[in-house]
Amino acid sequence: MRNKKLLVTGGAGYIGSHVVRQLGEAGEDVVTLDNLCTGFREAVTAGELIVGETGDAALLDRIFAEHDIDTVLHFAAHTIVPESVADPLKYYRNNTCSSRTLLEAAQKHGVKHFVFSSTAAVYGIPPGGKAAEDSPTGPINPYGTSKLMTEWMLRDLAVAGGPSYVALRYFNVAGCEPTGTIGQSTPKATLLVKVACEAATGKRPGVSIFGTDYPTPDGTGLRDYIHVEDLASAHLDALTYLRKGGESTTLNCGYGHGYSVREVLQAVEKVNGAALTISEEARRAGDPPELVAVAEKVRSVLGWQPQYDDLETIVRTSLEWERKIAARDPGAYWPD
Repeated sequence: MRNKKLLVTGGAGYIGSHVVRQLGEAGEDVVTLDNLCTGFREAVTAGELIVGETGDAALLDRIFAEHDIDTVLHFAAHTIVPESVADPLKYYRNNTCSSRTLLEAAQKHGVKHFVFSSTAAVYGIPPGGKAAEDSPTGPINPYGTSKLMTEWMLRDLAVAGGPSYVALRYFNVAGCEPTGTIGQSTPKATLLVKVACEAATGKRPGVSIFGTDYPTPDGTGLRDYIHVEDLASAHLDALTYLRKGGESTTLNCGYGHGYSVREVLQAVEKVNGAALTISEEARRAGDPPELVAVAEKVRSVLGWQPQYDDLETIVRTSLEWERKIAARDPGAYWPD
């Protein structure tokens, strides 16, 4: 029996588009909903794209009425931490209120399964720098809080008879699809690997290290970097898990080990074959010295098996995409 359709919100964005591509390759019937404010039409390589807002209740009713959808994968969100601090209501409106509208529509139309794009930002600054799923949550910015509030809504709705769900808490996502069909073209990106690769191709004059006096081996912050292709495959594993009757759960998505800022920049220099212009700045408020996933649960529950747990692979795939953008390769896409 053929599976019903999947609705992917934010499927034209960086992570969502990688999931849509893998879903298409797996033979799934996908409908993507994206407002294209940071996503790209060209990034949607499978199924139908509907341009619109996740918080548009009338549009959601029409989509669910016209398509036989029983599963939602929800990526649509604003994701820039400093912006969330400066404009918190923007984040609560889009990340939290729109998610509530989506959940209400999903329940109304009998959606069975829900896979949610959450974040390690829900942990705030965990003691010792390691975060497990049962670690206390304590987000230190509106972005993390907006995501945690959606987790709570999912939890409470599931108890009340709503969709079963998997909430995936991402650590630092990086890399691009290895054959170069899609990549990360997010405007005004703030993620270190993307920023460093932009500097390597001349789009930026250099890259900054914020904080060199942390209690880490080289004084710079340690983060758990996960390749976007491995993260995407975790979503497909979550889908299989739910279809087999798996109970609602929350899972960390990381490799369980970290790299420092200096190690990442050294990897970019090695892969690029040239030095970066690097400046050292003061610490940024709220940056933890270390943030690494305790990541055994996602493997045991979903059977997830990462394939790209290698810093140079992460950097190389990012840099190759950035070079395509720099060359204005018609096979890439970028903000106007």
